[in-house]
Amino acid sequence: MTKEKQEMETETGSAEEDEMNERPKWDNKVQYLLTCIGFAVGLGNVWRFPYLCQIYGGGAFLIPYVIALVFEGLPLLHMELAIGQRLRMGSVGVWNSISPYLGGLGVASMAVSFLVGLFYNMILAWILWYFFHSFQSPLPWRDCPINLNHTGYVTECEKSSPVNYFWYHETLNITPDIETSGSLQWWLVLCLASAWCLVYICFIRGIETIGKAIYVTATFPYLVLTIFLVRALTLSGASDGLIYLFTPNWETLKNPKVWLDAATQIFFSLSLAFGGLIAFSSYNAQKNNCERDALIVGCVNSFTSIYASIPIFAILGFKANENYNDCRNWNILRLTNAFNIGDENITLENYDHWLNYLNGTDPSEVESLSLKTCNLQTFLDQSASGTGLAFIVFTEAVIRMPGSQVWAVLFFVMLFSLGLSSMFGNLEGVLTPLLDLHMVPPWLPKEIFTGLICLISFTVALIFTLGSGNYWLEIFNSYVGSMPLLIIAFFEIISVVYIYGINRFNDDIEWMTGRRPNIYWQATWRFISPFMLLVVFVAYVVIEAEKRPTYSAWNPDYVNFPLADVLHYPEWVFVICVLLSVLPVVSIPLVALYRFIGFLKKYIMDRHNQNPYAIEFCNGEF
Repeated sequence: MTKEKQEMETETGSAEEDEMNERPKWDNKVQYLLTCIGFAVGLGNVWRFPYLCQIYGGGAFLIPYVIALVFEGLPLLHMELAIGQRLRMGSVGVWNSISPYLGGLGVASMAVSFLVGLFYNMILAWILWYFFHSFQSPLPWRDCPINLNHTGYVTECEKSSPVNYFWYHETLNITPDIETSGSLQWWLVLCLASAWCLVYICFIRGIETIGKAIYVTATFPYLVLTIFLVRALTLSGASDGLIYLFTPNWETLKNPKVWLDAATQIFFSLSLAFGGLIAFSSYNAQKNNCERDALIVGCVNSFTSIYASIPIFAILGFKANENYNDCRNWNILRLTNAFNIGDENITLENYDHWLNYLNGTDPSEVESLSLKTCNLQTFLDQSASGTGLAFIVFTEAVIRMPGSQVWAVLFFVMLFSLGLSSMFGNLEGVLTPLLDLHMVPPWLPKEIFTGLICLISFTVALIFTLGSGNYWLEIFNSYVGSMPLLIIAFFEIISVVYIYGINRFNDDIEWMTGRRPNIYWQATWRFISPFMLLVVFVAYVVIEAEKRPTYSAWNPDYVNFPLADVLHYPEWVFVICVLLSVLPVVSIPLVALYRFIGFLKKYIMDRHNQNPYAIEFCNGEF
């Protein structure tokens, strides 16, 4: 080791000691791991992963999912935890210290965290709304409301279903298209304010209060999932749902979109490129085994996705069986009345036998009855993800379960816990970089600054409480939480490997953990992960460019209602979609350009200086 390098490390060490004395720390290792797991394990594990398994061949989807986890997810996770722990800064500070030209990378992460936090907390507001209504008996989404004349049920509800009506009309009061904004829904404004207040209370003192809240928010969902698992397995039809989940359809692996969705799912599921994981690891002691932490967080996250799928599919199997039996009972009633057959002669057990018999003796009469086509597989194929799974499919299943209020309360408390622990990471990804850059005036308490950020976020998020708010939330979810994260992650790994230097990074990890990264980490960091990110990014852009974006509108006047009215986005909305994809990452080239222009100005000024040592220094800096 050269003398200069020894001196540099001595200076760096003393600076790090000062920083460590000032920077907050986790109370213990469990607190840190639970916070990382809570950030990584979110709503997507419960309502996105089961949906992908359902549409992509059940157990067959696990193959591309595990491949993406091993070669893309874990390497990026390890890299973020290691670089944050070594440099002990938030996302902006980390990339700015590696190279001033990379400062825009941290700003991009901060922008994405802020924008994602806006709509993520709106989902928590919806969950609170349903939670408050879960104590009613009967549940308010069980029956259709009576019309104004008291002569029957509301037509919109009769044409669709009580759960759809409660979601689209009573909760969202949704407009028929995105161009019709509607007014602010006061009940959603109150729920949104409540959600931001709860986030602020848990976050008021940074990791001091997060560390206490995380013991509940990170562990409670597993307790509820276990309770749901035990209950779900006792429901009739649960086995049909589980068979549907785990029976692999190998043909789906020939579809390139399966591999693309597996890669993006593991990437977003681990909450990579948000800056939250870098911020959390920066509060660690530097002598900590970050490799083991990455493996624990990554594996627990994937295990949770699979574990959550079991009760979800068992309940979906129960719901499919209930709908299947309702369908056949409706046909039985029609047949009984048409052919004057005695009550209870046709049962669910002998329905197929009777139908074949009547079809053989009087086919024209059977045809005139317009019987429903009842197929269990069709009901199992009715897939839904996101809000559709949580607020429509699952709520419909809950009202058919004994003690429905208890299961509704447990379900929405679980969803809120999952979302709240993820919000900690989103907010940390915004606050830590701002605090590290000393952009907060010294006279302003951190608690007040945190409150201001929450207040600004709440004000901007009011757009989601409009009648058209659900359409805007889908836009934010689709465009902010996709392409920008792929771009940030690609530049992150390139920056660490080829600018910070892979050998220097290996030295850092060896110093922190006591052993050098093995061949697996070396190969994934240097070649495999960057290549996979590039392929996923290109494939994503190609797929998006081939189609004109559409959205599903809820319009009671639509001729095929209750089917969704699929509309194209207006031109001005499409421009906003593009801006949401581009603006969060535009800071990456802008900051690099700004730094380069500053360097050129300095270089040109120094060229006019006749001092040869100044010119030599300038050339060395370049």
